[in-house]
Amino acid sequence: MRKHIRRSRRSLFSIRAWKIRLVFWLGAVLVGLVCVLFAELAEKANHLFLMMAAYNPYLPLIITPTALMLITWLTIRFFPGSQGSGIPQAIAALELRKKSAVLSMKIAIGKVLLTVMGLAAGASIGREGPSVHIGASIMHALSKLARFPAHYHEKGLILAGGAAGVAAAFNTPLAGIVFAIEEMNRNAEGRLNGLITIGVVMAGVTAMAIQGNYVYFGQSDAQLAGAETWYAVVLCGVIGGALGGLFANALIYGSRWLKPFAGSKPMVLAFIAGLSLAIVAFISDYSASGTGYIEARGIMTGSSEFDPWYPINKMLATLASYLSGIPGGIFAPSLATGAGIGADLGHWLPVAPLSTMILLGMLAYFCGVVQAPLTAFVIVMEMTATSDMTLALIATAFIARGASHLVCPRPLYRSLAEAFLGQNNAR
Repeated sequence: MRKHIRRSRRSLFSIRAWKIRLVFWLGAVLVGLVCVLFAELAEKANHLFLMMAAYNPYLPLIITPTALMLITWLTIRFFPGSQGSGIPQAIAALELRKKSAVLSMKIAIGKVLLTVMGLAAGASIGREGPSVHIGASIMHALSKLARFPAHYHEKGLILAGGAAGVAAAFNTPLAGIVFAIEEMNRNAEGRLNGLITIGVVMAGVTAMAIQGNYVYFGQSDAQLAGAETWYAVVLCGVIGGALGGLFANALIYGSRWLKPFAGSKPMVLAFIAGLSLAIVAFISDYSASGTGYIEARGIMTGSSEFDPWYPINKMLATLASYLSGIPGGIFAPSLATGAGIGADLGHWLPVAPLSTMILLGMLAYFCGVVQAPLTAFVIVMEMTATSDMTLALIATAFIARGASHLVCPRPLYRSLAEAFLGQNNAR
């Protein structure tokens, strides 16, 4: 006990210890600032595309595939390692010896630039997964400015950076902590949890200080409504989870099937995927483009017109965007797709109030895609301010996880991370 007290006192007055703390704190604040800037640029890019589509609805049929080819070329030529969601890279980095292959400041810059370009081109991608990659890259890069001790091990810095990215992107601090422990590193050591928490809090406070304490999708009016709520829990959990698992399977096997073609003719793949995306977006009157934030918020608040085809169009647009190989995440598009599925179930099988069905459908599909029930539950609860639905949300998440596992036995991000591990270990 006395030795521990003496070590604590030495740490308190140690210049080296304070240098390490300042570098870490600087990294967490920087992650928050970058995520806020990323959010602003992503919103403007999405708005720019919608303005272009409104001016001439046929123009994206040319611009989208051409732009995706350009983004693919820039990714391969200048920012290798920045493609896709970014979460698989962050997970793979925990096991890679040469972490700089997937984590660096250059990759973080490319992730922001290319994801914003993808949104301006009409891709159905999100910024939340890339924010994880950016956060992990920033923390890893800054670790070289100071010799970190064992409890600030590289693994802890990557986990803290990824968690901070989720917290700042969604304005959901608790979700950032749960995500790092449940999804990024399922065997996280207890001593890393404090490090993750500090990073999340500092990044979250930075983002909140700039953007305000907002609720991502606005407060939902969903509430427990007796026994019918539990019918909705089972219905949305099974259907939403199974559909999420099918989508995850499409990403996993689609990526594997296209890997040889992506390696030999990446530009051709980008053009074909971009044209497919543009056609789906055109059919949907461009509601399938972008992050899906506007559409999901409209569905949840009842301010948008009901479109039964929206979740299918959004699913196909997101699949085409991801398989093109450009940087971009699937978190926000999956939440939007789930909201659409909940709206469809609420109109066709109204076993509970529509707002409740939409919320549960959003959670179920999202959980089915990522197969991380606690993360999905906390993200949806924090971003919709629905603490009154806690038990129903938890039950839906675990039912959806089970339904998804039946059709997709291997979790999405873990499967995609293995591809990066195999690719880098082969070099």
